[in-house]
Amino acid sequence: MFVSPHPTTMKADRGQCQAIGLLDKIARIDGHWQPRVVAEMNDYQFKVVKVAGEFEWHRHAETDETFIVLEGELHIDVRGGPAGPDTIVLRAGEMAVIPQGLEHKPRAAAEVKMLLIEPRGVRNTGDGPTGERTVANDQWI
Repeated sequence: MFVSPHPTTMKADRGQCQAIGLLDKIARIDGHWQPRVVAEMNDYQFKVVKVAGEFEWHRHAETDETFIVLEGELHIDVRGGPAGPDTIVLRAGEMAVIPQGLEHKPRAAAEVKMLLIEPRGVRNTGDGPTGERTVANDQWI
């Protein structure tokens, strides 16, 4: 049986203790490659995003990154892995974890809606220089 925590420990402002409609949140995002936070768990953020076209090659030296496709088909090109250059193909209902330090480039021929899971403070363009696709962190929707 679930015992509700004391009301002062609930974190509704962090997306906790509530149902979150991921596709409804994504529908409120203008543009592609603009991830928005919908919830936090410990130091991890859950971000929704819609993407189309190609992103840039990047890596996250300090953390893994999880991609969960809700609608569409996402291709993630990877290089520097144990098998050499490769592409991961994700369809709705599938996910992949990109290990820390592995260079990768997401791309989509048509619009894809997905959920990202990564630690708070991770820059979407990785460890490289800031560019036009770099999005400010902690933008909630």
